[in-house]
Amino acid sequence: MTVTPEDVRRVASLARIGVPEERLDALVAELDGILAHMEVLSRVEPFAGEQEREGMPLAPDVPPGVRLERPLESFAPRSRDGFFLVPRLATHDEGAGPA
Repeated sequence: MTVTPEDVRRVASLARIGVPEERLDALVAELDGILAHMEVLSRVEPFAGEQEREGMPLAPDVPPGVRLERPLESFAPRSRDGFFLVPRLATHDEGAGPA
């Protein structure tokens, strides 16, 4: 497959990229090189199952639970359903204006 200057202009317009005319020939050559390399890579056979090396077995991707060293109540004066209950800030009361 050969890239033409019209192909480069079309792709540039789809990507909304301005391509100066003096860069057009260089871009055509670069894209031709990329496509030629991709064609070579497409002909390479992938490794068969026997050729793959066995590596170290991986541990399951499940993190262990984190245990607290202290009881939940020691972190805040009050808690309910696993959440900390904290007093409301005075700045959030009704009628409190900006400081």
